[in-house]
Amino acid sequence: MRDLTGRRALFVGGSSGMGFAAARLFHGLGATVILAGRSAARLERARQTLGNSPAVTSLALDMTDLDQVDRALLQLPAGGIDHLVISAASVTHGPFATQPVTELRMMFDAKFWGAYGLARAALPSLRDGGSITLFSGVLSRRPGINCAALGAACAAIEALTRGLALELGPRLRVNCIAPGMVRTELHDRAPPERREAMFQSTGNSLPVKRIGQPEEIAEAVLLAATCGYMTGHVLDVDGGHMVRQYAT
Repeated sequence: MRDLTGRRALFVGGSSGMGFAAARLFHGLGATVILAGRSAARLERARQTLGNSPAVTSLALDMTDLDQVDRALLQLPAGGIDHLVISAASVTHGPFATQPVTELRMMFDAKFWGAYGLARAALPSLRDGGSITLFSGVLSRRPGINCAALGAACAAIEALTRGLALELGPRLRVNCIAPGMVRTELHDRAPPERREAMFQSTGNSLPVKRIGQPEEIAEAVLLAATCGYMTGHVLDVDGGHMVRQYAT
């Protein structure tokens, strides 16, 4: 593991799930971390979980509101940040023929346009030699039924990653994490029995025979953010989802 003393990292989506796990890992390695998200209450709980340290601060922002993003970024520490990690997103599923287009536009606003606008707004705050890490998902290249729009949004993020790596290098590196199914609060809305059955079924279909944990995704974020020779890369952290054998 790297020593991140003196580094600063902004985690948008850092109040829970994979974003919080990454922030906790960076903090444990000595980095100053800024947790960002829409809920001030959840951000405060996350900050307290990390020990109420002066090296942990928070920013309440909705990344789909560019004016709000601009105002929030003015609160970043003087001297800028080294790493920007954007894991926040909106996820929706449904049949292609019947899912309301308004829902899909909202998802794209959060998962793609939100990340696009936030990364652009943060450019002046990112120090030379820094990094941007985006999040997509396995559906970009291994589609699922009722997930066409979500897969398209993930694919758009991956295309953005490659384009930005080319355009922003060598000053900044840009990479993307493509997680498989991970046990996070995102799934808490499902009834417990149904959720656990889904986790078990998906895990059994994977070579590793289980679903992922947020801490495992955090390790991939650390690699993408700090490896100086990695850019324009989509890093699959999916338990072997891309090579899993579907039932015949």
